[in-house]
Amino acid sequence: MSKYDFDLFVLGAGSGGVRAARIAAAYGARVGICEQSEVGGTCVIRGCVPKKLLSYAAHFADDLEDAAGYGWQIGPSSFSWERLIEYKDREINRLNGVYLRLLDNASVRLYPVHGKFVDSHHIQLGEDKVSAEKILIATGGHPWVPEIPGHEHSITSDEAFHLKSLPRRIIIVGGGYIACEFAGIFSGLGSEVIQVYRGDQIMRGFDHDVREALAQEMIARGIRIMLNTNVTELNRDSHGLLTAMMDDANSMHADTVMFATGRVPNVRDLGLRDAGVEARPGGTIPVDEYSRTNLEHIFAVGDVTGRVNLTPVALREGHAFADTEFGGNPRPVSHDFIPSAVFSNPQVGTVGYSEEDARLHFGELQIFRSEFTPMKHTLSGRKEKTMMKLLVQASTDRVVGLHMVGLDAAEIVQGFAVAIKSGLTKQQFDDTTGIHPTAAEELVTMRTPL
Repeated sequence: MSKYDFDLFVLGAGSGGVRAARIAAAYGARVGICEQSEVGGTCVIRGCVPKKLLSYAAHFADDLEDAAGYGWQIGPSSFSWERLIEYKDREINRLNGVYLRLLDNASVRLYPVHGKFVDSHHIQLGEDKVSAEKILIATGGHPWVPEIPGHEHSITSDEAFHLKSLPRRIIIVGGGYIACEFAGIFSGLGSEVIQVYRGDQIMRGFDHDVREALAQEMIARGIRIMLNTNVTELNRDSHGLLTAMMDDANSMHADTVMFATGRVPNVRDLGLRDAGVEARPGGTIPVDEYSRTNLEHIFAVGDVTGRVNLTPVALREGHAFADTEFGGNPRPVSHDFIPSAVFSNPQVGTVGYSEEDARLHFGELQIFRSEFTPMKHTLSGRKEKTMMKLLVQASTDRVVGLHMVGLDAAEIVQGFAVAIKSGLTKQQFDDTTGIHPTAAEELVTMRTPL
């Protein structure tokens, strides 16, 4: 009989932690897990799922406007933020219930409290203390807000999902995917949106053509993007109006100021030092290819590791950990050619390397790029453009990057990601017959490099 209460204990019941717990339990392990918030983690509760629901809502404004070009006469319409949030909450509660049932059906014991290390094998859970042979850290991350004067008057993406009313005017601070997604959401729902970013262009780290194309489309939709600018102070008057002071000595007024300035790992009050687990200065936990920390029996997956902060990656890491440690099937997770999407308006889909990084890794490139008006807008009259780009290693003909800005980018790139992950060449793309008329066919009909 084991001297431990559990074969595995998981800190954090987000996507990666729940997946690891369920798979380990299916292999016969005795598994416990703790979560002080709702089960499902950032993605399900306060991230990609509710965000995409709000993004869908924002796109209906375009659909109603575009309908006239297709012969539809739409009568008076109105939007209710309160009703949208009510319906969104109903769906999130349903998903939370699904995750709870998944754990219960897998015979994983859930502790609905914060857990912290007492030592390398013991976890404090409120009044209880349990022991585990192996421990998995899957605590995720949370939004970071710079501690400028008045920062307590701002919100983050967490609070944006629970606003009592739609802001008339909102300032969004940040230039990453979360900032751009919420700029599109609030603008589409009728808010006046000002996006403030300290860098020279939004979407740092993405391909430069993606950055330029998305910025142009967002500006065309009425979003004001202020680059090389930062908010240095917030003040709220007696009527609730916020004044944001800028580092160029200018100021702006808004009902709401939202910071989307990055995320940091949830390691505070986790007791890492008591367990002997090493962490980097920023709080992320370094792990090897099998998600093992500096200690043989303690592991970490997901955003807390700072590898690739995407929910599907956390799921794969959690599954691979369970297969390796409890299924007798050692398998590391490859972090190359991971597809991702930005649910901005318009969407971004990408897989592989940016042009800048591809030149460093693969040398000489052939670059194929196309920009066109989507067929849907030929009758609607909307001026929105789609941009597609392929990066090909000249010496091998392998496609090493695919980038898209436009309608259905996420759905299109997901399919092509299989091809790129599999190492297909540009000739194999060319040999594939396109489906006509679609936007996706452009990716198999590009013939002339830039």
